[in-house]
Amino acid sequence: MMTLFGDPQVWLPFTFATLMGIAILVYVVLDGFDLGVGVLFPFADDREKDRMIASIGPFWDANETWLVLAIGLLLVAFPAAHGTILTALYLPVAAMLIGLILRGVAFEYRVKAPPKWKSTWNWIFWGGSMLAALSQGFMLGMYIMGLEWTIWTVGFALLTSVFLTVGYSFIGAAWLIIKTDGLLQEKAVSWARGGIWGLVLGLGAISLASPLISARIFDKWFSMPQVLMLAPLPLLSLGLLAIIWVTLRRLPSANDSRAWVPFACGTGLFILAFCGMAYSFYPYVVPEKLTLYEAASAPEALIIILAGTVFVLPMIALYTTLAYYIFRGKATELSYE
Repeated sequence: MMTLFGDPQVWLPFTFATLMGIAILVYVVLDGFDLGVGVLFPFADDREKDRMIASIGPFWDANETWLVLAIGLLLVAFPAAHGTILTALYLPVAAMLIGLILRGVAFEYRVKAPPKWKSTWNWIFWGGSMLAALSQGFMLGMYIMGLEWTIWTVGFALLTSVFLTVGYSFIGAAWLIIKTDGLLQEKAVSWARGGIWGLVLGLGAISLASPLISARIFDKWFSMPQVLMLAPLPLLSLGLLAIIWVTLRRLPSANDSRAWVPFACGTGLFILAFCGMAYSFYPYVVPEKLTLYEAASAPEALIIILAGTVFVLPMIALYTTLAYYIFRGKATELSYE
């Protein structure tokens, strides 16, 4: 093994960190859009709400599988980091789980409950979506701030919670542009034009804060030749934002040929932001406290876990891909009959 792969104490933790990062990124994009659809609920009428639910119905539970995978990998591959991170973020994690539970219950009950209760379940679905999105944004901000609870770090986390929620509303609106037509699609275009500012402000806040809180990150960003190597990230981000802005001004179109562009470019922005964060914080899994190599389980345990992951990860990816392929095209009217 040493001959084929080098030191397992190095490549195994790196491999699991990469897998965990991919799972988090896929979750943020996929569950981000269905959380965003829930965030947009108050701006739609009853019939449009049904269509919005139909657009995410076949996907939302598959999307959350990636969160389970990411947390599972953190627990088994980096137990020390798992304990540190979840201890520091106990309250927002609990709030997120409550939000996800409320969403799951309301998703089913809003259709099956007596009509007089439908409005109540709609508000519960919106509240669960907001609570989950805000909690995730808060956790992101606290992680960037090094998991330290001070008035300044909490203030920054509250800002990122708002920015991420608005960013989710953008990716949710972009999804609705793909999956709907008519008046709802026109509304989705309008929602996306507003939500894009959440992405801009969120990316800007994270980009400004990350190098300021750590001299190590500052050096990684602004030393030569790293600054030249990182230049494509902000340039590509600006390019994707420009494409989104121009495309939204031309939507909806008669042939619907560009409906996929805002969602694809929004996904690209999330990927670029994630790459920037991964570069900034590597090799730390707990910022400035614990590297992924220090937090990793023993190589013997990681080998066994990797063998299981080799089977589980492709199954999750296949299941997700199959769901999106089978339910491609425009969302139809919601019906449980």
